[in-house]
Amino acid sequence: MISAPDLVHTFPFPFAADTYRYSTNVEPAGSAVPTPVGRWGERVVDIDSEYEHELAERAAILAADPTRSAVLPHMRPACWDTMLTLMRELARAYPESMALRRHGAGWRWRNDRLGIEQDFVLGDETTLPAEPLRYIAGQVQEDIVLLDQRDGDLFGDAGVVTFAADWSFGFDVGMTFLEIHGPVPRLRATGVITRARDFLMRLQPGETYRRTNWTLTIGRRLDVSTELYHEWGPDRTMILGVSDEEFGRLVHLRVEVQHLIRLPESGSICFLIRTYMLPLADIATVDDWRVRAAAVLAELPDDIADYKGIIGYRDRAVRWLRGV
Repeated sequence: MISAPDLVHTFPFPFAADTYRYSTNVEPAGSAVPTPVGRWGERVVDIDSEYEHELAERAAILAADPTRSAVLPHMRPACWDTMLTLMRELARAYPESMALRRHGAGWRWRNDRLGIEQDFVLGDETTLPAEPLRYIAGQVQEDIVLLDQRDGDLFGDAGVVTFAADWSFGFDVGMTFLEIHGPVPRLRATGVITRARDFLMRLQPGETYRRTNWTLTIGRRLDVSTELYHEWGPDRTMILGVSDEEFGRLVHLRVEVQHLIRLPESGSICFLIRTYMLPLADIATVDDWRVRAAAVLAELPDDIADYKGIIGYRDRAVRWLRGV
């Protein structure tokens, strides 16, 4: 099965060199990044042909596991701030189908893609069909984590995360930024995570930055959270026994475009995580991507490959990419 053309043309291929190490790799958001087949990055909140499908998947996940959504009581103002910020981003990026306008004593939100027209009063949850963070999470493909800054640190105190890549938002709620990233190899030793935290704490209201992260996933499965490891974990062994043709269709390069926004009213940090996936079969159709991905995977240190969960089939992926 070939991916929809827009998913290839807007894919955020993450490798700028033949080697990869963890880094802060942040840059100002909003500028287009050209690729050999298209571009990505113009919008902070991005909608593609998977929009309705992914939002339906999010709704099903939340219905089955409410722990994927959590808001500590002091984060209510930040949730309203996030909702308005993301509505404004959507309306700016997609004015033909989205609009946010003042309406009487409140606001009117329109989302034609989902057939929504909603009047609400800021701060009054009775005027929305769901609490504000959950409401807006049902209209963006991004996962959302809100970081509260206090006592010289950052805390992950609210969010809606249904497409986690081998971590658990429900487990991490209330942890500090450093605690959340504790399992990632090399981050503390190299100082990367401390620099990242310090950078975030210096963000000014309204500033927006972005970075990318990546791994490999078996199948086009967005929800590879720790809670469901028993379902997707065995795929890492299963993939070794499939044919080369099936291997190229099943193994996906999974890229997160992460946006970091200092919210203008509450001062919290909105951390958006948008997940894009392409099978190796599609990556291989772009020769620059094929060659670069093979080089990165071949050189990747074992501890990073192990943390990403790809060490068991990494070498086969390299051979597959080089053999196409």
